[in-house]
Amino acid sequence: MKDEKQLLEEQQKTTGVSRRSFLKAVTGTAAGIGISQMFNPALVQAMQKALKTHPVLWIQGQGCTGCSVSLLNTVDPSIADVLLKVISLQFHPTIMASEGETAMENLYHIAEAYKGKFSLAVEGAIPMGADGKYCIIGEVGHKEVTMVDAMKDLGAKAGSVLAIGACATYGGIPAAEGNETGATSVMDFFKASGIKTPVVNIPGCPPHPDWIVGSIAHLLTKGIPELDDYGRPTVFFGENIHDNCPRLEAYENGDMAEKMSDPKNCRAELGCKGPDTYADCYKRKWNSGMNWCVDNAVCIGCVEPDFPDGKSPFYEPA
Repeated sequence: MKDEKQLLEEQQKTTGVSRRSFLKAVTGTAAGIGISQMFNPALVQAMQKALKTHPVLWIQGQGCTGCSVSLLNTVDPSIADVLLKVISLQFHPTIMASEGETAMENLYHIAEAYKGKFSLAVEGAIPMGADGKYCIIGEVGHKEVTMVDAMKDLGAKAGSVLAIGACATYGGIPAAEGNETGATSVMDFFKASGIKTPVVNIPGCPPHPDWIVGSIAHLLTKGIPELDDYGRPTVFFGENIHDNCPRLEAYENGDMAEKMSDPKNCRAELGCKGPDTYADCYKRKWNSGMNWCVDNAVCIGCVEPDFPDGKSPFYEPA
């Protein structure tokens, strides 16, 4: 059996990736690294070992399932490789074949068997009003299980929690003005419930698939990544959109777009929230690097804690 050093040397010969570059990728110190650059034999070997000891359970609360759709759109590595080699995803309401009480019993069985060792991925806000009955996620023993029930039980048993998407990280649209359900974020729910499990926030409406897969990969191989003041991995959310925007020169020259179809001028006066937003969308882009929000419209600041109320109206200057 080849050891890690041999695998790394072979990888360098075939791809030109040095051992130092690989270690930077794994530890998340290279902010611009792509997930495809992280996916090499040594990392796969490490993750395959982790699959046996570190399952991921994904539950959904008050949201639109857009974060799951984003995960399924991961391209390099493919979603098949993500599910088979990167993430030991043992429960996901949208994509698993099992359903009903059988699926729910398996969810709780895994949580108990791997208590303190599994990662809980949470999509959607947690509605605390009406004793949690605004969001019922299944049944166990012919008894309804609310999102509140699941979070109190599974959240306390997990080794780490990933709050995925704007709704789970900061409340998002369900917790916006007019909130009637008591919708709240994972961190605020934990504070109210006295749960001490560490939380990694992966915001976005929806988050980029690289942010999701990369954060889980880091948890599997290195543990909790470096986080900013809002609980976000700095490797993905450490750079300001406006400071790195390809239209920055136009902004500095005072060249402002008057309509969305303007191909080169700054869209600040059309409502772009880039100056108040921190994420690497500008270089990571979406849809296999095809485009990003500022190519088509404006940044609406969906990764920030004050989204959406603090960023509204979207199409008026900040």
